[in-house]
Amino acid sequence: MITSALPYANGPLHIGHLAGAYIPADVYVRYLRLQGRDVLWVCGSDEHGAAITIRAMKDGLTPREIIDKYDAQFRATFEGMGIAFDIFHRTSSPLHFETAQDFFRTLHKNGAFEVVENEQYFDEEKQMFLADRYIIGICPVCGNPDAYGDQCERCGSALSPNDLLPPIRSTLSGSVPIKKTTKHWFLKLNEYEAWLNKWINEGIADDVTLHNPDDWKPHVLGQCKSWLDGGLQPRAMTRDLDWGIPVPPEIDASGQKKLYVWLDAPIGYISATKQWAIDKHTPDAWKKYWQNEDTALIHFIGKDNIVFHCLIFPALLKAHGDFILPVNVPANQFMNLEGRKMSTSKNWAVWVHEYLEEFPNGQDELRYNLIKNMPELQDSEFTWKRFQETTNNELVGNLANFINRVFVLTHKYFDGKVPVAVVSSQWSVISNNYEPESELLNLVKEINKAIEKFDFRTALQGVMDISTLGNKILQDNEPWKKFKTDPEITASVLNLSLQIVSILSVVTQPFLPFLSTRLRKLLNAPKLENGDWAKMLELLKNKQPLINTGQTIGDPVHLFTRISDETIEKQMNKLSENENEKTMLPEIIPAEETPISAENPVIMPATQHAPVKESISFDEFIKPDIRTATIIAAERIPKADKLLKLTVDVGFEVRTICSGIAEHFTPEEITGKQVIIVANLAPRKMRGIESNGMILMAEDAEGKLAFVTPPVGFMNGAVVK
Repeated sequence: MITSALPYANGPLHIGHLAGAYIPADVYVRYLRLQGRDVLWVCGSDEHGAAITIRAMKDGLTPREIIDKYDAQFRATFEGMGIAFDIFHRTSSPLHFETAQDFFRTLHKNGAFEVVENEQYFDEEKQMFLADRYIIGICPVCGNPDAYGDQCERCGSALSPNDLLPPIRSTLSGSVPIKKTTKHWFLKLNEYEAWLNKWINEGIADDVTLHNPDDWKPHVLGQCKSWLDGGLQPRAMTRDLDWGIPVPPEIDASGQKKLYVWLDAPIGYISATKQWAIDKHTPDAWKKYWQNEDTALIHFIGKDNIVFHCLIFPALLKAHGDFILPVNVPANQFMNLEGRKMSTSKNWAVWVHEYLEEFPNGQDELRYNLIKNMPELQDSEFTWKRFQETTNNELVGNLANFINRVFVLTHKYFDGKVPVAVVSSQWSVISNNYEPESELLNLVKEINKAIEKFDFRTALQGVMDISTLGNKILQDNEPWKKFKTDPEITASVLNLSLQIVSILSVVTQPFLPFLSTRLRKLLNAPKLENGDWAKMLELLKNKQPLINTGQTIGDPVHLFTRISDETIEKQMNKLSENENEKTMLPEIIPAEETPISAENPVIMPATQHAPVKESISFDEFIKPDIRTATIIAAERIPKADKLLKLTVDVGFEVRTICSGIAEHFTPEEITGKQVIIVANLAPRKMRGIESNGMILMAEDAEGKLAFVTPPVGFMNGAVVK
């Protein structure tokens, strides 16, 4: 059972959305199907919550008009990119209303809620209680002055309005809201803390092993552990809103309370599965995917949704009692754009529907670049220049070049028919110091292994390694030179090369589905079906051909086209122009001043700078081995107020570093942070933990710390000179 985060129907999709939750899930699902697995993948529009009404007010439309507009755009965008859900549903559907309300009733019956009267923010000018997204203040984690009441868009921290530091403002009027008493239903999340701790840290729930924590991404576990270590508190599951799913009338007679969007939205996965079952005329089939202990539930999301999918939703499922829990939540981190965080509100994004219009038939080029730069363990970056270089050098220069050469040579020397391999065996060619058939088998196995671990970047590189091997075989054997003197060599080389193209037609399908379809047609091979990857692997193991001798292949075609400098310049100009235009969402009422933080350090007068140390020789200077690295996990050390235990990716290895920064930073805000470290510092035991290295920090005159960081997306392990 595969789910992808439901996109908010308040604006278009950008490439960060694709890289976060949709392309990785599409790769994984396509692979599972080719392996012959039983898999169902659901998604849908998230059509409730404050973000919808904010957009509706801005555009002068009703919420219904907004959600209809963007739901239609989502469907066209996903289809255009080859993202093939089993069903794309809507949380405004009657079935979802029924499912969500029934879920709430069961939770209420099971005693999961406590009804609390408390003070909530109220906008006197607009005469309404403010939903979390209508409230803005200072983020307590990173100091962002414009953090929303549910989440900080700068650091990704999940928040509640009471977490925000003043000045607090209403996004609707810009005024300072007052507190006013209201009643809400709170999930007793604190009662599930011990249960969640065991499930997250040990993979065990109710004495049953459900998953191996070692299989989860470090930043996912790190964020969950940070929340658990801080202690869980009851969380309101209802809101005072006009737009949303009403609390069942027998529970709230007033009709004024709506379900919190983070209760409503994940239940959308269940209602989507129910609708799929109804559409298949098997209305009870949904239960197999949500209530069968043999089913593996996997959520694909971005890092801003980790807490909701790994703590709150599992607690809701547990409280209900009739549903399975996820076995993995392979959340990706954020993809930045041209050195800056992508921002819908600032129109700093590459909008996918516009890309599809401006790059017709360019879906695979974008998919390739997003997978190659996928933010699997740390934030990554998309640049148009890199997009151009990758497309031209790798897709055109390597993959398409190999396939085109094979087809051209086959038509030139063998009339477009697969020649007979006569050297040693059907698979063998005269090669130096390697056996191509064994190497191909190993490459496919490595792709398998990487996909199973949600390491799609490595898997994609494996695909390109197959193409590189094909080019090497052509270059080593030069069949165009040997045809007159030794036609058997030419025949064998091209036979093997066509076997490699056949392999590529299968292994590219999860990553580059449009290319895969074209290759199957060019090879006159049948359309891929469930289980064909497994069949290919079996043929490779037995050194059997994937395409038979004598089969006619299609004419050579250009599979990818080089991208010009003018095209890239046009996109860069468009990006700058978009940012200068009207923003996609309402302007946030700015705070009066920006607080001091690690990202906005105070610049002290020169007289307050620390004195320069005594001179050293060049030989002394070059002794430290200073490297770029990324913090992939962070946790507090018991009984050590100042120390954090950091797991750091140094490029060539992962190591543990203890750092005395616990009074300045929380574990969750630095997980995924790119840093500079001293890599050759002698190991030292601190609180029983061996520390191997030191994080470099800048410190101002008031003792505030800031990380010394490389440019966004810089490789780990690079030497700092």
